[in-house]
Amino acid sequence: MLIGSGVNMKNQRIFPGMILIGFGIYFFLEQINIPTLQPYFTWPTLLIIIGIAYLFQGYGARDYHAILPGTILAGFGLHFHIVNRLEVWPDHIGIFILILALGLLLQYQKTGSGLFSGCLFLLLSILLLFYDRIIGWLGFLETGVTTAWKFWPILFILIGGYLLFVKKK
Repeated sequence: MLIGSGVNMKNQRIFPGMILIGFGIYFFLEQINIPTLQPYFTWPTLLIIIGIAYLFQGYGARDYHAILPGTILAGFGLHFHIVNRLEVWPDHIGIFILILALGLLLQYQKTGSGLFSGCLFLLLSILLLFYDRIIGWLGFLETGVTTAWKFWPILFILIGGYLLFVKKK
């Protein structure tokens, strides 16, 4: 056992093993030059491979803190592949915050920590992804909401300050 980690030394081989297998498959397929796979020999695919290795480490080795980076890397890699292939796929900061929120919520499921952050980022991503529709639904409040929307970062500053300086456990 590693001191304080709760992870078996034997399970520390999962991440590098998955990286080597994933990269080996990637480079082998690249060398045999299959035309239909050519669009996937890019850096986003490498992000997906690394992300999947982290997820195997997180779930397979019960190293649950590897779930967040695994979700982020695999999600970003997937996003960069999909964004140019599907017109309906959003290409702005909201999707990145959604991937982060998903990672935090998946990690919370196993560790019991990160629920507040995950929900906060999920709410922010929904607001960013559906801003135009939300404003349309609030039609009669549009000018007031538009003005308030300019100051939403101040809300983050206030909540962050509260969490750092006021809220004590």
